[in-house]
Amino acid sequence: MPVRERLERFALFAVGLLLLAFLGSFGIGLFRPATRQGPLAGPEPAPGPAAALPVVARGRVEVLNGSGRVGLARQATEQLRSGGFDVVYFGTAAARADSSEVLDRADQPAIARAAADRLGIARVRSVPDTMLLLDATVVLGRDWPKRAPAASAAPGRRGRWGTLKAWLGID
Repeated sequence: MPVRERLERFALFAVGLLLLAFLGSFGIGLFRPATRQGPLAGPEPAPGPAAALPVVARGRVEVLNGSGRVGLARQATEQLRSGGFDVVYFGTAAARADSSEVLDRADQPAIARAAADRLGIARVRSVPDTMLLLDATVVLGRDWPKRAPAASAAPGRRGRWGTLKAWLGID
């Protein structure tokens, strides 16, 4: 048998084996229960404070800083995300605002009210805008926050061990 014919048969045999392996793994995948798999899946998330929130509190929100002070939109975004909200955008408002308010964008007043309660904002208005694909818009005015955040004052007084314990979550 010539060498060329042997190589062709070997290549055909190798392709057949690869096809069988693929079909076998596909068949096994069809009958395996759906689980998180793979190196990037990571461990299953532990139920935390966000999982305990009612479903109504989880909405798509944008945060706009109209106060003129740097960093407030990021601060409010962190508070909302820790409360289970999906903050899809944060940035600077087009105009300055004296008072903070939450705008209901998708006729979902419960989501807008929950975001306002999370941030300590009293004013909630309905201003529908279906083009934004949002449930609520938070506009931070010069009056926000009404009180200084407790987290920024605490780290200096805990000391090194207290900071390390807080970072590791063993407080």
